[in-house]
Amino acid sequence: QGSPVKEPLYQGNGPLGLREAMESCPRKEVDNFQEKLVEENFYLMTESGEQGRLPVLLLKLNDTAPERKPVVVILHSSYKCKEWLRPLLEAYASRGYIAVAIDSRYHGERASSKTTYIEALNSAWRNGDTMPFIFDTVWDLIKLGDYLSAREDVDPSRIGITGESLGGMHAWFAAFVDTRYSVVVPIIGVQGFQWAIDNDKWQARVDSIKPLFEEARIDSGKSEIDAEVVKKVTI
Repeated sequence: QGSPVKEPLYQGNGPLGLREAMESCPRKEVDNFQEKLVEENFYLMTESGEQGRLPVLLLKLNDTAPERKPVVVILHSSYKCKEWLRPLLEAYASRGYIAVAIDSRYHGERASSKTTYIEALNSAWRNGDTMPFIFDTVWDLIKLGDYLSAREDVDPSRIGITGESLGGMHAWFAAFVDTRYSVVVPIIGVQGFQWAIDNDKWQARVDSIKPLFEEARIDSGKSEIDAEVVKKVTI
């Protein structure tokens, strides 16, 4: 069991971005909504080791009806955490969904500083022993699917998944490998690395996690980041 996170950890040095889009997601009018909202904070153990402890935030309405409900899993973008998504979680909960968010690897409760995620990427580049960018979190989502499918209040045939940017990529891959995610709607989360290199459109990806590419540039003996460096990191 966990408890609500009162001071979420947001990483990076740039601005967090705007929340207007999430906050504008229309809620269904529910009398005494906050009183009826049920919040669960807990951890799943997806593998051994520190990063195998998966923090989960789940919101739903306190409904005495015994029927199983559909689930929507919503995933955060780089440097953010599950608490950032609360406006969306509440909006879906108001409409009868069980709304779920997690902290991806090296984010939120799985981070210890504002540089944890970048440090993990750099370590993976140098040592090749983890996959913190996409695949390790996808493994967590498979284990989340195990848990959700076993809950008595979940309709296991109606589990959807979405996410923004990094979360969109996690959603895309998770739905590919685990068909229990029957609907996937990635938001700016479809990244074609080879296409980006072929069409000289890789700069935005580099800027989003630039310290990693700087490490690769130095190791490659380059004076600046170019398509060759990007290919070594991403392909």
